[in-house]
Amino acid sequence: IHPSALSITAQNSALLLPRPSPCISRPPRPTLSHPPSQPPEMATLRCTNHTLLGSPTCLARPRRAVVRAAVAVQAEAEPKVSLIRIGTRGSPLALAQARQTRDELKAAHTELAEDGAIEIIIIKTTGDMILDKPLADIGGKGLFTKEIDDALLQGSIDIAVHSMKDVPTYLPEGMILPCNLPREDVRDAFICLTAKTLGELPAGSVIGSASLRRQSQILYKYPSLKVVNFRGNVQTRLRKLKEGDVHATLLALAGLKRLGMPETATSVLSVDEMLPAVAQGAIGITCRSNDDKMMEYLSSLNHEDTRLAVACEREFLSVLDGNCRTPIAAYAYRDKDGNCSFRGLLASPDGSIVYETSRSGTYSLDDMVAIGQDAGHELKSKAGPGFFDGLQ
Repeated sequence: IHPSALSITAQNSALLLPRPSPCISRPPRPTLSHPPSQPPEMATLRCTNHTLLGSPTCLARPRRAVVRAAVAVQAEAEPKVSLIRIGTRGSPLALAQARQTRDELKAAHTELAEDGAIEIIIIKTTGDMILDKPLADIGGKGLFTKEIDDALLQGSIDIAVHSMKDVPTYLPEGMILPCNLPREDVRDAFICLTAKTLGELPAGSVIGSASLRRQSQILYKYPSLKVVNFRGNVQTRLRKLKEGDVHATLLALAGLKRLGMPETATSVLSVDEMLPAVAQGAIGITCRSNDDKMMEYLSSLNHEDTRLAVACEREFLSVLDGNCRTPIAAYAYRDKDGNCSFRGLLASPDGSIVYETSRSGTYSLDDMVAIGQDAGHELKSKAGPGFFDGLQ
């Protein structure tokens, strides 16, 4: 090699060498020193050429040692962001319905099947917080939905899961209901420790129920019985029954089935014995009207037969302008010929007055909406304005 080349190489190498330490004599490379109890990531570097760090003749400063893996430094995992946040009440039944919705979404969409893709958020509603008064005395509509609706419109959740019988006949602006899951059994369950049916209860027996619909139909057929307000979730009401607060109670069979407790029912009342609440046994899922992605997800779960039946019954309720002070019952279903059969009921809370009607038609949205509306107008006309004034 030519001597000039060696000179150039040496000069270039010198440019790459670290500048010598200001120590009078260059110290050896600092060694890692930490007591056994001290985590490696908290270890400090000690200059072995000086007694203390920060000596006037040493520019070394205390600093944290960086511990690297043999192959690569592992970055801290970023938290996953949920693709869907489901809003729901916190009762065991409400959570069971939210989990059913979550599971059906996961089964239908692979991107939602990953852990953390769907989050369930519990929201307390007015109806959940006020338990010492009858629903009729709390007043207003949407006792079990308003706070959830607010969270949805504010963007705190992406979809909301409801028992359809709790959903008012109108929805707030900016919200739609594009999905009903398949309807469960619409019948009511009779639960009692001493009798098998309502008819077997002796005169004066006390039945616990927060539903004026149930109260009016019980008293219409069994005027010797007494019905008292009975609030709380399924588990609370069953506990009160066992403690002897009442002799019997009625619960929606759909709720017992979703909780895995159908055997709790002493007997099941036919729809002829107890016409169900509007949309009983149906789950509805709402989202914002401008959220195309959520609408797409929910549309894939929609059960059309249930949606049409619920629409028919809710039209009936809407015409009657029903609230918690109005005993109203309705049931629309597909009969053995594939047509729509409908039954509706309007009653006084004490069961002394009961109006009923029935309709049939094709199982299509237009016809079923018309059936519900027509039936509602009929009973409203039969009852007269004085009937509703007395319920205020």
